[in-house]
Amino acid sequence: MPETTCPPESDETKPAQIAEAGSSLKASPSAGTVGGTAAVEIDPQSVPRPEATQPYRILWKYAIVLALVHLFAVAAVLPYFFTWSGLVLAIAGHFLFGMFGITIGYHRLLTHRGFTCPKWLEHSLAVLGICNLQDSPARWVAIHRMHHQHSDHQPDPHTPLVGFLWGHVGWVICRHRDLDRTSHYERYVRDLLRDPFYLKLERRDGWFFVFLTHALLITMAGGLFGYLISGGLTGEAVRYAGSWAVWAVAVRTVFVLHGTWSVNSLAHLFGYRNYETRDESTNNWLVAIFTHGEGWHNNHHAEPRAASHGHRPWEFDMSWWVIRGMERVGLAKDVVRPKAMQKTA
Repeated sequence: MPETTCPPESDETKPAQIAEAGSSLKASPSAGTVGGTAAVEIDPQSVPRPEATQPYRILWKYAIVLALVHLFAVAAVLPYFFTWSGLVLAIAGHFLFGMFGITIGYHRLLTHRGFTCPKWLEHSLAVLGICNLQDSPARWVAIHRMHHQHSDHQPDPHTPLVGFLWGHVGWVICRHRDLDRTSHYERYVRDLLRDPFYLKLERRDGWFFVFLTHALLITMAGGLFGYLISGGLTGEAVRYAGSWAVWAVAVRTVFVLHGTWSVNSLAHLFGYRNYETRDESTNNWLVAIFTHGEGWHNNHHAEPRAASHGHRPWEFDMSWWVIRGMERVGLAKDVVRPKAMQKTA
């Protein structure tokens, strides 16, 4: 897990410039038909792993924690752990923690500054993001800004052009020398680390304890719920606690994890392209469904700061409609719209 040092104030790399780096409109000869619907034809092993990950060294803390949450999620197949309330909470959590926390919070707000909002709301969205076991806000943002700066070229932390499994999950559990300590990646996130809230989350794995706390609270709430609806039966309290832990925490977390990872992998391999970009990003409708609009990835790489990723009428982007709703009630301001949307406004 990353160590922390206070970031210096000089020689700043501007986050907006890093985030826009992936939008350079250069032809990509292996990227298929722009504006068409054909799958991208590429060599899935055409790019070597980032130099900073060589030689391959497993981050055992990450690997073990991810393995445990996946194993815990498998318990969902056991009838003992199934409850309708657990299932409903898993689905609701996918929207609350996945969409509000990762898609809107970590990605469109913190990484690309596609809109602004009050600090209390920004911090709340960041906490929801932490509850998906996808690292601290600062490290997540640093990785994603690095991805845009070097998209589908060797320094890209998770291009699937190294290999599908690498782009999907291999990069997560592999040591990356430029990302293993806050002092190494702080140049990508100096805007965040000026805020003591985010800096504190970097120290002593503070973000991970937020995840554990939220998991414990959900489990305890499940036990209380089971106790109350059963008329005080201890056995039912234990069963509901286990059900909510499995479904509302583990299953939901695994589902959101693979949704995010699919944007990194599938949405750089299969789909169609509306724009010529210097990478292999695609628009993948299946990924878009399960990630609340993140699958319109070629659109996003063409205009990284735009808060809307769906640029065509059929490209439904639920996260964008939520941001629009926030804008209408005054919770979101300075909302960045795609150029096509600006022309029709």
